[in-house]
Amino acid sequence: MYAAAITDLLRLVAVPVLGWAAIRDVKTRRVPNETWLPLIALGIGLLFWDGLAVWADTAWMLTVDGLDIGVEAWPAGETVQSFAVRAAISVGFLVPFSYVFWWFGGFGGADAKALMALAILFPVYPVFYFPSITLPWFEATLGVFALTILSNTVLVGAVYPVALAGRNLLGGAVSRMMVVGRPVAVETLPRRYGRLLERPDGFTRRGMDLDVLRMYLSWRGLTLAELRADPERCRDPASLPAEPEDPGDGTIPERDGSLVFTDGGGLEDTSTPEDPSGREYDDPWGSDAFFEDIGGPIYGTDAEELRAGLTLLTTKDRVWYSPGIPFIVPMFGGLVVSLVAGDVLVWLLLQAGLG
Repeated sequence: MYAAAITDLLRLVAVPVLGWAAIRDVKTRRVPNETWLPLIALGIGLLFWDGLAVWADTAWMLTVDGLDIGVEAWPAGETVQSFAVRAAISVGFLVPFSYVFWWFGGFGGADAKALMALAILFPVYPVFYFPSITLPWFEATLGVFALTILSNTVLVGAVYPVALAGRNLLGGAVSRMMVVGRPVAVETLPRRYGRLLERPDGFTRRGMDLDVLRMYLSWRGLTLAELRADPERCRDPASLPAEPEDPGDGTIPERDGSLVFTDGGGLEDTSTPEDPSGREYDDPWGSDAFFEDIGGPIYGTDAEELRAGLTLLTTKDRVWYSPGIPFIVPMFGGLVVSLVAGDVLVWLLLQAGLG
């Protein structure tokens, strides 16, 4: 017989929603706020429903036995006190934690909202009964399912730098940045999301954001190819347009595509011999004017970083960049793993004798 609480089945709507959000975040780095509001509303409603079920010690289960489908009343299987403690930890800790982490720049806005939604939706472990197994397979003692999702998210996210380093190693791109980025052709950057890992004076973890590059090029009415073709003229602030264009928000236009699977060629770097930084200007590249026009630094990039990035892109043909995989992607993986396997991290610690 198959069985699950109706509330737990309703919570599964989070799987396709988070999957869609992960795909959209990879392709556009934008997830509408409206994505999370229905999940939060659903989570609040289900939280009250489960609270009443625990109080009455009656959980309504959907059962499937062959061709017989029905709804049955089962014991809730949890005390009011344990449910209240787990709900308080999930909502009272993880929701503020998500906000604070976003405030300090540890999360993107969509990442924080997704974690808040999951904290409200999954305060306790769901249970899905199958004929020969019950999922999730392993439940941590604390029993706060949102924390399990978070810990599994960290484990899933740890796979990415290992895979990236392996790809770079096989391609001969060996560098201290090989676990966070890879070398690509400069000409492909306008069709990518991410951040440069280089400046003219060496590697950095916080180089120019490529959204800002697109905004700057749109503001000037130029393409990157035009900028690279005449860097000395473009570096002169006198070349700025009298009436700049709308910079937009840095999103890659749909017609251009946002997923670039090629790295633009081999690993050889045939750098442009001309260095546009030789002549001094009060505002090289017009970066100060650009940020003054748009209201200040954005996406972690200021005028100095923009100048450094533009100088780099007009003097090199290949640069290191990080695609910066959105946290929602491993979060989706963490949710799926949690629903099937349970708390993998706690299980591993127990197997190692550390639990």
